[in-house]
Amino acid sequence: MKKLVVLMLTLMMTVSLTACGSDGSDSGSDSDSGSKTEASDESDMDYVKSKGTLVVGITDFEPMDYKDDSGEWVGFDADMAKAFAKSLGVEAEFVEIDWDNKIMELEGKTIDCVWNGMTLTDEVTSAMECSKAYCNNAQVVIVPSDKADKYKDTDSLSDLSFAAEAGSAGEAELSKLNLSCTPVKAQSDALMEVAAGTSDAAVIDSLMAAAMVGEGTGYGNLTYTVGLNSEEYGVGFRKDSDLAASLNEFFVSSYADGSMVECAEKYGVQAAVIEQK
Repeated sequence: MKKLVVLMLTLMMTVSLTACGSDGSDSGSDSDSGSKTEASDESDMDYVKSKGTLVVGITDFEPMDYKDDSGEWVGFDADMAKAFAKSLGVEAEFVEIDWDNKIMELEGKTIDCVWNGMTLTDEVTSAMECSKAYCNNAQVVIVPSDKADKYKDTDSLSDLSFAAEAGSAGEAELSKLNLSCTPVKAQSDALMEVAAGTSDAAVIDSLMAAAMVGEGTGYGNLTYTVGLNSEEYGVGFRKDSDLAASLNEFFVSSYADGSMVECAEKYGVQAAVIEQK
């Protein structure tokens, strides 16, 4: 009799423990699965709207992104980013990034897009979800004005030491030509290198050169000479982001209503704007 009672109690405990283990395990599994599904179902658009900000990765790059006298980020790209954010019902927030780490910043969600006169290179388009091109650009060589006559083509550049922004299209062009290059944090730093005489020349975007180099600018003793390529600007989002398609629609509407060109005229880049349709 005692053996029968012990056997029955043992069986009851086993069933009870199994049931508890099964419920806990299933519950945790369902919870984890639901949480993962919910996270994966959230689009980039949902993510940006839920937090109320579009975080824009930039560098100091006049006339696209730079600070005015009050410390506010302005420029053609900055103003367009603010307008796009407003169309989404959120605020634009600007974060200065190391240009060489732009892809990592995007993937780590410290920023939501790269909007800073970014050339649509193969590396960029393979790693990001990019908008359509919105501006034409080129990489140009910057030298002291009194030496400009010596440098009229790529063959004349072989003995020069260059400065260029790390990870930029300018650095890539110098690499293609096997020219000596010191990488710096920003294009503005490359200009400072030439002005200080620590580099013979720099390679920067033509739009920046037009705004910052030559008579009436902060670098009146510098000028641009050789053009190394032609290229186009785009905005980069995380891979497969639905924000890129939304921005393309915004570009079309802002070009059609004239606000895009008006903004470009404010910063003197209207000749570079690509028709959006």
